[in-house]
Amino acid sequence: MGLYRQDGSRITKATFPAAALDDPPVRVTEDVYVSEPYGRGDGQPEGSKRFMLYPAGTIVLRSAVDRMFTAAAITSIHPTKGPAAGGTTVTIKGSNLDGVSAVSFGGNAGTDLRIRSAGELTVKAPAGEAGAVTVELADDSGAVSRANGFTYETPAGG
Repeated sequence: MGLYRQDGSRITKATFPAAALDDPPVRVTEDVYVSEPYGRGDGQPEGSKRFMLYPAGTIVLRSAVDRMFTAAAITSIHPTKGPAAGGTTVTIKGSNLDGVSAVSFGGNAGTDLRIRSAGELTVKAPAGEAGAVTVELADDSGAVSRANGFTYETPAGG
């Protein structure tokens, strides 16, 4: 037995027509559910329904998995200023914020991160040097940042 082309010529193992996959399949290792909110229609759900998306053992393309982890987006930061000593509780609003695992201010980690909803989180600003800094969110899809998102103010009389 052998492998042949349509024209009848033999295909050797060394010349087998194959290419590396750009979108390899992956096996899901545990049951995965998707959650859909329902409720008043004001963006703050009263509850949610869960549906099985992939049972354990399902094989899906890597791109299908990647699409389920939508990058966070920042629409507003409030307040935008605080003391250089830190400690200001900052509210960040946007979308897909429920996957955020860390927030930094000019490279310094914020503390007391609390995910309020997919559209809002709060975090305490760390101490920093006076001036505007980039606020960066780390989430499942990578980093999202807002340049000059927060300004550390010089203490009065200092």
